[in-house]
This record gives sequence, C-alpha cells and structure tokens, in this order.
Amino acid sequence: MTAEKSLILDADQVKQKIRRMAFEIYEHNFKEKNIVIAGIDGQGYVLAKLLARQVESISPIEVKLVKINLDKQAPQESEITLDCDVKDIKKKTIVLVDDVLHTGRTFTYGMKPFLNTEVKKIDTAVLVNRGHTLFPIYSLYTGYELSTTIKDHVEVKLSKDEMAVYLH
Repeated sequence: MTAEKSLILDADQVKQKIRRMAFEIYEHNFKEKNIVIAGIDGQGYVLAKLLARQVESISPIEVKLVKINLDKQAPQESEITLDCDVKDIKKKTIVLVDDVLHTGRTFTYGMKPFLNTEVKKIDTAVLVNRGHTLFPIYSLYTGYELSTTIKDHVEVKLSKDEMAVYLH
C-alpha cells in the first residue's frame, strides 16, 4: 500500500519562499561584507545553494557556501565535517540550512563544527518547519510553517526536474 502524497508547495511557491528567505537573510545581515551559508548534506545543501545564489543576486554580500557532512540517522555516532577550512568560517556569520525542521536533532548536531571555532553568530534557515522540536532549536528563516502529526512525512524535492514539497 502506497502512502498518498499531498502537494503542499509547487515549484513557483518554493522559489518564492526561497527568494523571501534570501531577502530576510539580507535584512538581518545587511552590514556584513560576507556570510557563510552552510547546508546539511542532502536537500539541506541543495537549499543552501539556492539561498546563496539568491542572496548574492539581491545584495552586495559575498556568500561562502559550505556543506556539512553528517549521518542524519545516527548523528551522535558519526563524524561531523565541513567541506572547508576552519579559517574560512572564523569570525563569520553562519546561516545553518536544512530542508525540514522536525525535532531539531539534525540542526543541533550540525552546529557542532561551528561551536569549535569563534564565529560571529549562527542563524538557522529551513524550507519547512514542522514544529515538533525536542531540542531547543528554532528557525529564524522559515519558508513554510506546517502543522503535522508525528507520523506524517514531509518530502522536499529541490532538483531542476522537480521542485515541490509533499506531505505523506
């Protein structure tokens, strides 16, 4: 039996949410010459790339894009790494990005590499906030707030072929 999918956001709506989030990032960081947008590997990193492009297209801010590698299923057992040198993030504003904020666990572990160096501040951005946080994490930049049950599954697709958000 296949779970029925409901379309929550279509491609145009996803693009609009990303553009609005980019403007919010710019508004909160307009005094910065450069910022780091760090995406959690997978759809979080794809969203980070899209946000970085938008921020650079609407502002003079130079964006350093960083990928955070971690095992989402077992983050406490996995090594959490960045695809850049630590000096590239030192004393910078970090925008930590993932596609969906569910319990906050992935974000919490995704912050670990940034806590080991001196950064200016850490903001968070998600396309969909489900609001079931178990960790003290909130998203400063949210594309869409969605009330769901714990059993629901939110699927984010951000490829060139398909850009949409579904609820299963």
